Amino acid sequence: MRLANIDGRLVIKGPQGYFDATEASGGRFGPAAQSALADWEAFSSWARTFLASSDAARAPRVGTDAGAVWGPPVPRPSQIFAVGLNYRDHIAESKLDVPSEPAVFTKFVTSLTGHDTAVTLPDGLVDWEAELVAVIGRHCHRATRETAWSYVAGLTVGQDLSERRLQLTGPAPQFSLGKSYPGFAPLGPELVSTDEFADPDDLELGCRLEGGEVLQKSRTSEMVFDVPELITRLSAVCPLLPGDLIFTGTPAGVGGARTPQKFLAPGDVLVTWIESIGTLRTPMITP
Repeated sequence: MRLANIDGRLVIKGPQGYFDATEASGGRFGPAAQSALADWEAFSSWARTFLASSDAARAPRVGTDAGAVWGPPVPRPSQIFAVGLNYRDHIAESKLDVPSEPAVFTKFVTSLTGHDTAVTLPDGLVDWEAELVAVIGRHCHRATRETAWSYVAGLTVGQDLSERRLQLTGPAPQFSLGKSYPGFAPLGPELVSTDEFADPDDLELGCRLEGGEVLQKSRTSEMVFDVPELITRLSAVCPLLPGDLIFTGTPAGVGGARTPQKFLAPGDVLVTWIESIGTLRTPMITP
């Protein structure tokens, strides 16, 4: 099952296109994109039944032409967790030791944006970080590795855009602020339920400049702390709520670790992909 946020409304994707969830469910769900996660079990059960029924063949489609606005599939999470230093090759390029615990920070909700939405570059050095994002589907506190995936509604594509000057301002680094300018958390275009994946722990991910070079390419199996381990360790401290996001870390290839360093510039279009999920397009503009 695939969900999206198009023109501010919750939609589901079927073989014939996208359907407005409120119209298709007779008002039972939606219209806000976040509403599916309020009762994920009920929504996912209804959506699968609807998509397999003759009703889907007759239901009106939602347009996805150039005028459609793709918002983040989860626009108002209660909590956004992000993890640094979670791929061994990125740890090596950062010249740091492998952590014994996840390096956790947050991105603030106002940094969220959607697919094909321009990001205004602030003054500074703006870097890219392609990431798998896990979306929590039900209340989770003190999960075990064995139960962790059962709390995940789905996965999506994310970018942890980072302004390195502010991020590394000391003596205490400003990770959360440096990574939370408006638009610094592009997400989408779709949220894909976990049953769509043969192995959700091993997906290719990466990013490139549109019309240019590949910047990052790896597999999520290279994480130091995989999704079940992150959920286990985070939920041991913080109850996780439906709709919460976990940015799971980025592989090697960030601009700040290159020689010479390379950062995003106005006119760049960052294209981020994850196998079996989709492709997220993010243009960069000046104020």
